Amino acid sequence: MFARNAETHPLQSSISVPSPAGEPRPEVSLSAAVTNVPLYRLASIAGVGSALILLVNAAKRSSVIPTTDLTQLLAPLAEILALGLVVGLFLASGRRAGRLGTIAFVLNFVALASLEGVEVVINLVFSKLPLTTIIDLRAGPLGVALVASSLLFLIGTFAFVISLVVVRSVPRIPLALYLLGAAPIALRAFVPEWALDLGLMVLAIAIAWLAGWLWRSATAIDDPNVHLTRGAL
Repeated sequence: MFARNAETHPLQSSISVPSPAGEPRPEVSLSAAVTNVPLYRLASIAGVGSALILLVNAAKRSSVIPTTDLTQLLAPLAEILALGLVVGLFLASGRRAGRLGTIAFVLNFVALASLEGVEVVINLVFSKLPLTTIIDLRAGPLGVALVASSLLFLIGTFAFVISLVVVRSVPRIPLALYLLGAAPIALRAFVPEWALDLGLMVLAIAIAWLAGWLWRSATAIDDPNVHLTRGAL
């Protein structure tokens, strides 16, 4: 009975390492370094999916592929999948920025969620309405909501990128591309069509890059014995 009570589940095993003074240190879980690996990998997959849909959106807008009901339905999914990547990046790195990281994450999460509503309206509502009706709708509260969501997306993206830069573990180049790509999307009402198309492609590249970094770094992120640096990843 004593042996059975003393068994420790493999996933909950721990080690007590003696200190120099002979007193045991706090137990450290052997599985701590891999606990969040599946979550990071799932977030990475979501990021790749978001990047692919953004490329489809850019191709659709540039008339490289035809606009169909399927492409219109896919468009809003880019933001939903991007939310998964943002959560993964925050847990992997952004939370280490302390209060700044938490505030930036909340802002960016809310901004992406509101932008999802914008994409639904543009792709699934405006696409079926005559131009005069769209103009009338934009002149009312809906227009204010669309502009507010776009500006919140710009602010939230900037704050989130800064919080990841401060931590100094996520590569800077994809973070810079992420911000550059998001700017024309947030300012879509004030930029030419080619700038918006270019922004979608740049954002897709940045998201795919960040997703790849998160996948490669998944097993090392929570390991206290591994120091992540931009140059090594």
